[in-house]
Amino acid sequence: MLTIDHVEKSYKKGGLFARERQQVLSNISFDWKQGECLGIIGESGSGKSTLGRLLLGIEKPDQGSILWEGKRIDDRRTRLGNISAVFQDYTSSINPFYTVEQAMMEPLKLQKKNRQEQEGKIDQLLNQVGLDSSYRKKYPHELSGGETQRVCIARAVSTEPRCILLDEAVSSLDGSVQIQILELLKSLRTQYNMGYIFITHDIQAAAYMCDRVMIMRSGRIEEIVGIEHLKDVQSPYARKLLQMIIA
Repeated sequence: MLTIDHVEKSYKKGGLFARERQQVLSNISFDWKQGECLGIIGESGSGKSTLGRLLLGIEKPDQGSILWEGKRIDDRRTRLGNISAVFQDYTSSINPFYTVEQAMMEPLKLQKKNRQEQEGKIDQLLNQVGLDSSYRKKYPHELSGGETQRVCIARAVSTEPRCILLDEAVSSLDGSVQIQILELLKSLRTQYNMGYIFITHDIQAAAYMCDRVMIMRSGRIEEIVGIEHLKDVQSPYARKLLQMIIA
């Protein structure tokens, strides 16, 4: 479904006119399978968020390819209706001058539904993420962090994509709210028969959510392992990283 083949990414080091480049991703190759939740785990600086931007077509790799069913992911037509995203910084994910209704209407307009269908869809989505229709007229500053992230999730789900990329989507939330959002994501995955790419540094959250985890270190893939085989990871780094949940 989503095929990443020998992807490399670097950035100029020290400004626009610098000649030296810092390698951020090296020889990244893996597949995401239809319907699965793939966790991408790594410490800060491991390259996981850079990889997320490449998977969303926000940036292009220096080398290698990222293909969705054989088509380049950086083509907007390929992404449309197939992959969407929820980010860590929910405060900047919604235009502060938009109501919840306006924010959710944006992706729905791309589906060319009539106004009545759009209105009904918004109420349905809000209900599915645990919010009622009174939230339609609220602005982001009137919402809690958990409520804002629920709206972001509803918006990501609105196009009924086959995959949602979640980039540290729960890490800014309080512990009890994190659990609620993870439960919500599990429920939506079943309802919509979709999969996730779950980027996180929280190994416990990944173990709870994911079918497989890909462990990254310094811009490289250290290991990919199924959740049921976490205790069998091979590399010392992966064992150290995972020891908190396999003890």
